[in-house]
Amino acid sequence: MPKQVLKAGSRPPWVGLAAAVWVQTAAGNSYNFPLYSPTLKSVMGYSQQQLTILGVANDIGENMGILPGIACNKFPPWAVLLVGVVSCFLGYGVLWLAVSQTVQNLPYWLLWLALCVATNSSAWYGTAVLVTNMRNFPLSRGTVAGILKGYIGISAAVYTAIYSMVLGGTASNLLLFLTLGLPILCLAMMYFIRPCTPASGEDSSVHVHFIFTQAASFVLAVYILTVTVLYDLFSFSKVVGYIFVAIMVVLLTSPLAIPVKMTFFPTNNKKFGPQVPSSDSLAQEEGESTPADPLLLTPSSSAANLGMESEDVSDVEYLLAVGEGAVKKKRRPRRGEDFKFHEAFIKADFWLLWFVYFLGVGSGVTVLNNLAQIGAAVGVDDTTVLLCVFSFFNFLGRLGSGVVSEYFVRSKALPRTIWMTFAQIIMIATFLLYASALNGTLYGATALLGICYGVQFSIMIPTASELFGLKHFGIIFNFMQLGNPIGAFLFSGILAGDVYDAEAALQGVSTCLGPTCFRLTFLVLAGLCGLGALLSIVLYVRIRPVYQSLYSEGSFRIPPGSDH
Repeated sequence: MPKQVLKAGSRPPWVGLAAAVWVQTAAGNSYNFPLYSPTLKSVMGYSQQQLTILGVANDIGENMGILPGIACNKFPPWAVLLVGVVSCFLGYGVLWLAVSQTVQNLPYWLLWLALCVATNSSAWYGTAVLVTNMRNFPLSRGTVAGILKGYIGISAAVYTAIYSMVLGGTASNLLLFLTLGLPILCLAMMYFIRPCTPASGEDSSVHVHFIFTQAASFVLAVYILTVTVLYDLFSFSKVVGYIFVAIMVVLLTSPLAIPVKMTFFPTNNKKFGPQVPSSDSLAQEEGESTPADPLLLTPSSSAANLGMESEDVSDVEYLLAVGEGAVKKKRRPRRGEDFKFHEAFIKADFWLLWFVYFLGVGSGVTVLNNLAQIGAAVGVDDTTVLLCVFSFFNFLGRLGSGVVSEYFVRSKALPRTIWMTFAQIIMIATFLLYASALNGTLYGATALLGICYGVQFSIMIPTASELFGLKHFGIIFNFMQLGNPIGAFLFSGILAGDVYDAEAALQGVSTCLGPTCFRLTFLVLAGLCGLGALLSIVLYVRIRPVYQSLYSEGSFRIPPGSDH
């Protein structure tokens, strides 16, 4: 593939970040499952077990990002986004046909597959914008990851507001919106998501711009939470609902104020230039000779006489060249440099990070997938506000952990994974709180879990990029994300589902009521988070020297053997 042209200038990365906010909101489409699943269950006549398996399909599709991870190194971002557009249209289109009963008696396996395809659009959307923006802002990885993952976290509240205030609270209208609205939105943003020449240094204006973006996202989150609660408590006309949503749309566009300000009030600081090549361009040059290539030929008589590419030489010619010093054997990358996927795959730190993430998000997604049933079991019939609370605090966890970890990694060279440790310790207490089923604790426990669940995402992503580089970051972090669907299948589909059905059978009903419905599940999840906290401590000890080297000067130092 020919070398990809980078967009130069200081404004394009910020335009891309503003567009990425919208795409990331679209990438949160999988959070809509609790909104339309009750209608899907009643229309199709499914049992709770069948609905739970559909929930697993929802998580599998959302997190199957290996192909998008490979594609982002081979194709430009618009091509990756286009696959997500097609996936979203086809998958949600089939679900809309079923729920609206436009086509009757669609087989269960087809809807399971359609749900996988529909939510897999999240992986294509998210990978395209996350990888591109991480490469456009390589010196602010934690901040960028926190912002973008934060918008995915709050997208559930965005969709809840649209569902309640504009779409009339009907599942068929919601699915039609997902089928047509999201593809149109992403097609409109496609042009602006592009690789740019990253900054060669940092200045105060970049810091101010990030603070503004974070503040804007926080205002948006508070606004949506407030409006959703008010709309649930009081009766408003449709016109008022439309006005609420219009204000929400304005707040979503607020990051665009940064490139607008840079246009009308330009600064003289020239820190954007070719000094720091983008990893996106480097990923396109796999065939060129780099320090990571298997053989590096230097001028010599033997090398000159080979007359062919290094991989085509005979063993004898190769040994002669090695003896003469013409060929240098490949040095394995060190942590902090660019790893290929198979090189990272065999590292202990890779698997420690994977298991810590798997235990954290796997336990969190179990509660998210069963939030409606958990609420109903303790007497909360309308779980709209409960879902909004989880979404808001999930957003705070994602955004806040990005900000806090970035501060401490720069000031103290503190590995980001320490925050995963704290989060999973808090999750132990949270699950015990759930299991106790004390009056008035449901919303508080859900808020705590939302924060800790969000922390896992915003810490794993920059940590993976710092340990294993940005060149193959797309496939590495998407493999990490497989911990989510695997955890959903094991802890939600099997553990929680079996415990719930067993308790319902003892009660002689199909819908379980009371704290015993999930008590055993919560106790097991608390134990799993305890294991995750121990593993994260081991990981912290192992990678502390790496972070002391990378951030020895107070900001990220690109290792000599790294291409990013």
